[in-house]
Amino acid sequence: MKTKKKSLATEIASSIETKLTEVGEQSKKVKKAIEKAAEKLADRVSKLFKKEEEKKKKQLAKAKKKADQKGKKVAKKLKKTTVKAANNGQEKASAPEKETPAPKAAATPKAPAKPKPAPATKPTATRTTPATRKAPSPKPAPETSPSES
Repeated sequence: MKTKKKSLATEIASSIETKLTEVGEQSKKVKKAIEKAAEKLADRVSKLFKKEEEKKKKQLAKAKKKADQKGKKVAKKLKKTTVKAANNGQEKASAPEKETPAPKAAATPKAPAKPKPAPATKPTATRTTPATRKAPSPKPAPETSPSES
């Protein structure tokens, strides 16, 4: 990592010096200041790159973890559905087995279930009003067909 920092610092310093040489020759103090600034800048840039790499690694790890969890959930659901399907298949398969000994069931008929008596309730006295009374239904007139007359 240090070699990368040094090479970056020298590249920054050389590019700045080339731009400044167009203006005129620089003194030793200016060259040292440029080199120091280039080193500081290279240090900061390398730290930023390092942080970004770590972020990317963390994001990749999170994405991988989420994918693993999602895969586990899918596997669990698939397992549940296969278990349910197996249970349903067993119930369906066992149902015909119970029906096959039908002659035995016919030989021992079961008594029909007795209906439960309705609980006795006390009739409530209600007043009959003209609105609640039933009107007598009109009797239909006897139909005579034209062939009978």
